[in-house]
Amino acid sequence: MSNRDSSLFLVLGVIGVDASTKEAALMYLDGAGVPVLPVLNLTLGFNTGVSFGMFAADGPGGWWAIVLVTLVVSAVVAWLWHRSRGRLERFGYAAILGGALGNLVDRIPDGAVTDFIDLHAGGWHFPTFNLADVGITAGVVMLLMATITGAFAGRTASGSGRP
Repeated sequence: MSNRDSSLFLVLGVIGVDASTKEAALMYLDGAGVPVLPVLNLTLGFNTGVSFGMFAADGPGGWWAIVLVTLVVSAVVAWLWHRSRGRLERFGYAAILGGALGNLVDRIPDGAVTDFIDLHAGGWHFPTFNLADVGITAGVVMLLMATITGAFAGRTASGSGRP
């Protein structure tokens, strides 16, 4: 199996696991929160904005704007994923694409993304998030690692592709 085939499974896996966990959150959680660890609750929430609630979209105009921007960004990430050569680079783009599409699929019916992971410590709460967000974050970390380690296949600092 090629890296491209394996990374396609990552795209589909992120979408599937994200959808499944969001469905479970909708079935079993309410806004009160369920303590899991001293720093982790499962708390149902809905995000009408983009990452961590920024740029909340009120009304149909905002919803369409977020959906269109997500589609454009997803298309660019898919293009970068398709042309990537290094394994870490390819898996980074795949995780980002899976997360973006997972949140898009969730947003389209209701105009909001289901969030349920609540990290907190000492009275401070990180914005509630979901597994699509974890995929996006992990993908960005993989791309940073690929950049730092020079794992972008066949590329040099000059961009000529020759060593």
